[in-house]
Amino acid sequence: MGFKCGIVGLPNVGKSTLFNALTRTAAAQAANFPFCTIEPNVGEVAVPDERLDRLAAIAGSKQTIPTRLTFVDIAGLVKGASKGEGLGNQFLANIREVDAIAHVLRCFEDDDITHVEGRVDPVADAETIETELMLADLESIERRLQGLVRRIKGGDKEAREQERLLLAAKAALEEGRPARTVEVSAEDARIWAGLQLLTTKPVLYVCNVDEGSAGEGNAQSARVAEMAAAQGAGHVVISAAIEEEIAQLPDDERAEFLTDLGLEEPGLDRLIRAGYELLGLVTYFTVGPKEARAWTIRDGTLAPQAAGVIHGDFERGFIRAETVAFDDFIACNGEAGARDAGKLRAEGKSYRVADGDVLHFLFNT
Repeated sequence: MGFKCGIVGLPNVGKSTLFNALTRTAAAQAANFPFCTIEPNVGEVAVPDERLDRLAAIAGSKQTIPTRLTFVDIAGLVKGASKGEGLGNQFLANIREVDAIAHVLRCFEDDDITHVEGRVDPVADAETIETELMLADLESIERRLQGLVRRIKGGDKEAREQERLLLAAKAALEEGRPARTVEVSAEDARIWAGLQLLTTKPVLYVCNVDEGSAGEGNAQSARVAEMAAAQGAGHVVISAAIEEEIAQLPDDERAEFLTDLGLEEPGLDRLIRAGYELLGLVTYFTVGPKEARAWTIRDGTLAPQAAGVIHGDFERGFIRAETVAFDDFIACNGEAGARDAGKLRAEGKSYRVADGDVLHFLFNT
């Protein structure tokens, strides 16, 4: 798995421009008027990971298959979206389906691009969107609590647990805090996730800056960084205009273009890294003569569940995993060398897969 990241923000902040650049497609129309994106556009991109190419070279793999990341371009929200303003209800429903929110904030001045509020203030924009999501959650909680009354009277244990968690979320929201600030135990995690509250989604703030600020950011993106740190959220600085230019270049010209701009890598790489860190994702690899492939799992995933990402039969019939750390695989020039050097390990069902592990699963059919 990769993860599904919803791109949100006020109109005219550069969401669709960024989406087009990241997915190298013109599927999302970028135009200088609100609601130019009506249906959520979905695009998949390969997750860049130079480790995969190094593994493939050593193993002589005929092809490399990176893991995938899904971006969902969700149309611009406006003040009042929680009450159906603009196309609010439709957009809020789309946000429920994503794993994380990439909140694009305008951190650039441009008299030719109208701001829906008539000013450039990324922190205020972030607060506008957060408020709408919180109001939508409060409305959802009220409906859910009403729907639980009969089940609770009937002695439904899970309904009582849902009520307890909904009331905790409600209390936080009424204090002006998003639901993700509520501390939830491991025992409550399943029910909590099932509530599908919008403000439980992890947030990554994407500071869309002018081209000259793409490397170090600017005063506006610095304000966003301070806000993100206070919230425990992620943030990344990107120039959507530059990313759009990069997307149009042949692969062999991109490095030179980035160097000329004083950038070490495309914004996509930074965005993915920040997203992985936000969601606690890691990558493991399977390597052979046919293919070298990357797989994404949540940090802490046990070996059988990691095997299940490849195929359910691997998890059901799991026997053990033969494991080589990435650095050992490289240093020993492959699996055979790692085995000879004692670096290949046999791990059982309780093994927590580590980032960079090269794995071979044994299972019963």
